[in-house]
Amino acid sequence: MRKLMIAIFWAASAALTLGPSGVLAQAPASADRYAYGHHMMGWYGMIFGPLFMVLLLAVLIAAVVLMVRAAVGPWKGSTAPPLAPPGRTPLDFLKERFARGEIDKNEFEERRRLLGE
Repeated sequence: MRKLMIAIFWAASAALTLGPSGVLAQAPASADRYAYGHHMMGWYGMIFGPLFMVLLLAVLIAAVVLMVRAAVGPWKGSTAPPLAPPGRTPLDFLKERFARGEIDKNEFEERRRLLGE
């Protein structure tokens, strides 16, 4: 599946890159082709032209993001361990610290009172 997505991506890129150059190479070389005025898109071209460019850019970015997601796989979220295992209370941590000797009896009692247990 991944190789197919990569092949489609490169084929679409080549078509989008090389397609317009073939059309422009066949266009007649006339001097008024670049002139503003008659038969140009008019005022609505000035309004809708930039909108279509933004839309095209958004579609291209979305296509690239979807292809990268398809190639890489689903996002699995954070790999960091949870802060506290489920079912453990702050008092359990306090008892462990007291058992390891990190805090003395007075500090243990004071913190246990603060925890309300």
